[in-house]
Amino acid sequence: MTRLVAPLLAVALLAGCSEQEIASVPQPIIMSEEAVGHYCQMIVLEHDGPKAQVHLAGMDAPLWFSQIRDAFVFDRLPEETAEVAAIYVNDMGAAGSWEEPGADNWIAADQALYVIDSSRRGGMGAPEFVPFATEDAARAFTQDFGGTIISYAEITDAMVLEPVDVDPLSLLNGEAVHQHHSTHAVEETAE
Repeated sequence: MTRLVAPLLAVALLAGCSEQEIASVPQPIIMSEEAVGHYCQMIVLEHDGPKAQVHLAGMDAPLWFSQIRDAFVFDRLPEETAEVAAIYVNDMGAAGSWEEPGADNWIAADQALYVIDSSRRGGMGAPEFVPFATEDAARAFTQDFGGTIISYAEITDAMVLEPVDVDPLSLLNGEAVHQHHSTHAVEETAE
């Protein structure tokens, strides 16, 4: 009987640890007017396209990003040493429109499918990783805007960190300043 109790106790302890780990993962929060982009310091809601929130270990409030690409840049830059506890992205399949991607339709970044190389540009004028919770929604998007569907695991450092072309119209609106900052940081790490 004691031989049976020990394995059952071990399983119960392991189950308790995983429940505790799940409980410690920060949950997404609703985006409000106070959400300011981490790099650009601009109000996130004023930009088109999907957004991201990055939760750091030990911090109550997330870092906000006006573009998914920039959240992935933050996560992969070697000089960003804070521990990322969770990344959430807008589910564009549940978005009202490109201009209004939603304030509370968040999905875990590693659970999303992404459309890359579409004709849509992110909130800062750069090419975007457009997130979807379902493959059907991602396919419907590609029919209208082109692109390729990939998983989070297929996103490489090169896809995120290499310099990109910014939409010239964004330059006129002052929106590309943020992307220039991200690209500059990448160029510095490459040296």
